Amino acid sequence: MSSLPAVSRSAGRPAKRGARVHIYKLAGRNVEVTEALRDYVQSKLTRLDRYSSQITDARVTLTVRDVRDAGRRNRVEVQLNVPHGIIRAEEHHADMYAAIDHASDVLERQLRKFKTRYLKQREDGAEADVASPMAAPATQGGLDDVSEFRPEIVRQKSFEMRPMTPEDAAAQMEALGHDFYVFLSARSGSCGVVYRRKDGHFGLIEPKA
Repeated sequence: MSSLPAVSRSAGRPAKRGARVHIYKLAGRNVEVTEALRDYVQSKLTRLDRYSSQITDARVTLTVRDVRDAGRRNRVEVQLNVPHGIIRAEEHHADMYAAIDHASDVLERQLRKFKTRYLKQREDGAEADVASPMAAPATQGGLDDVSEFRPEIVRQKSFEMRPMTPEDAAAQMEALGHDFYVFLSARSGSCGVVYRRKDGHFGLIEPKA
């Protein structure tokens, strides 16, 4: 059985020793998550504490994919859990450490945007409705807290679908390095979705006839 590839860097930034964002899951797909790689991810997430002290924990997935485009070979997915919502980032790069840097930059911009929105609401005299589940309770460090996140559709794709079997769709998903794949079923003529299960097998979602 072949060993997983290790991602290394000759010199990386050391992890900070202060308050840390708790990473409740750091997974590697087709890559060995070394201690250096783990420390680098932790140091990048710890920097985000200056924008929000309410980041409860984080989920990070590092993936190395066998794709033609070298610039999309390494994928970093990060999910930050904050009160009443989540913040996500997904970045690709030929270098895993660079992909981590880019994902951290995206998360930082999102946190800045939410913080700016919160400050504007305060300046406009907006009062939080304590009965609303989306309202942020007043805290001692309120101006530094970002606790509201309303997901938006930020990306849209359109593509032609050719009829195929679920097995062909699963093979296409594997070739692209995706976790799911939408296809047109040659059997029923309707749209279906194949996806990767946590146990390593595939799942299939189809509408009822």
